[in-house]
Amino acid sequence: MDHLRYAGLPFERQRDILIDIVRGEPIVHDALVAARDFDLPQWRIVAGVIYNTVWNVLTGRPSGHGVKDIDLFYFDDADLSWEAEDRVIRRGRDAFSAAALPVEIRNQARVHLWFPEKFGEAYAPLKDSDESIARFSSRTHAVGIRLEEDGHIDVCAPFGLDHIFSFQVVPNRVLYNEPGYTEKARRAIKCWPELSVEPW
Repeated sequence: MDHLRYAGLPFERQRDILIDIVRGEPIVHDALVAARDFDLPQWRIVAGVIYNTVWNVLTGRPSGHGVKDIDLFYFDDADLSWEAEDRVIRRGRDAFSAAALPVEIRNQARVHLWFPEKFGEAYAPLKDSDESIARFSSRTHAVGIRLEEDGHIDVCAPFGLDHIFSFQVVPNRVLYNEPGYTEKARRAIKCWPELSVEPW
């Protein structure tokens, strides 16, 4: 199987292929429908479940191979307390009870409050959910999708999609996160040995 058959194509073509793939994979599509119904502000499903699903489809691996969970971001700066975020997380347990994988819900408006303690580096407050995607430790991982009310899937990919379709894990050095990047890359290459990994 030619897993690199979509590498190097224009962004618009790769975006359409990604959308076709996630529409055809119930793990992702069902989560998109549930997230749309949950109706959080500026929500997106991001990262692993998207690019892992693409890699599984293009290498002929089973649906869900190597996928740990579904990351759901939203942005609500009206109340930055942990209690407000926790209420959303608890409501999400019912909303996503039928999901094939655990759904991790996080308010991106709060990241700057806990990031320095967890990672030892300052983190400027975000203006919206999409800005957070551009700060992921890998450009390959920087992708988010949302199912709109009219049924179309909106894609946020600040670094494009070619790293995904080229099976390349590439660092994003906007923040120092070498340990996190290296660990994720090590895990990924065990699941998808077709990958090439650029060192931090």
